[in-house]
Amino acid sequence: MTDADRPNLFDADNHYWEPSDAFTRYRDPAYADRGVQLAMVDDRLRYVVHGELHPWIPGPGDVNPRPRPGALFDYFAGRGTRNEVAASLTAENPAEHPEWFDRDARLKVMDAQGLDACWMFPSQGVCMEGPMQPDIDAAVSILRSFNRWLDDDWGFAYQNRIFSAPYMTLSDIDAAVAELDWSLDRGARIVALRPGPVFTVDGLRSPADPAFDPFWARVAESGVVVAVHGGFEDGHHEVEDAIARTWGYRSRRREGAVSSLAYYEPFVDALIHDRRTHDFLAALITHGLFERHPGARVASIENGATWVPGLRRVLLRLHTQNPGMFRRHPIDQLDENVWIAPFVEDDVAELARHMPVERILFGSDWPHAEGFAEPNQFLACLTGFSAEEQRKIIHGNAAALTFATAR
Repeated sequence: MTDADRPNLFDADNHYWEPSDAFTRYRDPAYADRGVQLAMVDDRLRYVVHGELHPWIPGPGDVNPRPRPGALFDYFAGRGTRNEVAASLTAENPAEHPEWFDRDARLKVMDAQGLDACWMFPSQGVCMEGPMQPDIDAAVSILRSFNRWLDDDWGFAYQNRIFSAPYMTLSDIDAAVAELDWSLDRGARIVALRPGPVFTVDGLRSPADPAFDPFWARVAESGVVVAVHGGFEDGHHEVEDAIARTWGYRSRRREGAVSSLAYYEPFVDALIHDRRTHDFLAALITHGLFERHPGARVASIENGATWVPGLRRVLLRLHTQNPGMFRRHPIDQLDENVWIAPFVEDDVAELARHMPVERILFGSDWPHAEGFAEPNQFLACLTGFSAEEQRKIIHGNAAALTFATAR
């Protein structure tokens, strides 16, 4: 492919790997023994939370072998087994990949990949809020310090091409609004939020609870995009554990595993796999978030898309059976306020039967094992779309979201 033939790509799901000081560089000394800590375990630097190994992540990205980009593509597409891909999950030496840690090195790789711009998300930061609970104060402080590291190393709108997402938590609403304003002042166009219930001192609450309206009002006013990115979702695991117990299974998630494959329960996954984002967006819409804040824009990133038809059916049924429940049709809320980046193995044409093309985003998940080995492999998923529809999906939709937030 020549430069003249290369399409313009805007990747809505890129990642960096966090170095060893990402959570500690700006850590308040008061939380030195709380939240995320680092410890040498079996001659390897590991993340420790509440005195135990992190239940999902083996350790910082700069000192531990990393997976080969795209190594799990066939596995997640249902075409391979865990044993077949095990060796590729520790195949890459991070020292040989400065583009995973350095924004200028990443720009050179983006040029080679044909990426005009990208949204940049944490690899490990999206898996930290849940395990730090119920220590809400430590979680809020550690995530705040993480955002200061992110501003240092990547920035929030670097050269108007790399748009990194500071991580938000609603657990302390005053702190959340202050953090959002701080991020906006530094040029943030997108912010990341966990797709699950909010941890509060009074227990789990819906993210659309009116108690969080000061945050959402600021989101709607500023035009910033709230990207809900998949990760390790403690809080929703309570649902999974309940299902496991109902069917006679005992949850294995607290056995000290350091790999997502080490405590995988296939039967529970079969029941719960598509629930997290379905439930999160159902909460936003049924609890009136987009009616109170019609300007709020939410993008679902790396949460797949197979849940979309079911959510539409549920919302339509609720609307039909409960006249007056919604002041604005719930399907209109979904179609107008929500954008979706499907999994790399999802059927994009099937998603387009349930969502407007203008609400579909291209996300490669690069350089993760679950994503494409090269971002432009996504183009093969767009067979049957018109040239104009393809341009919207691979560039126009994300660009319109991003640059509409410029202040």
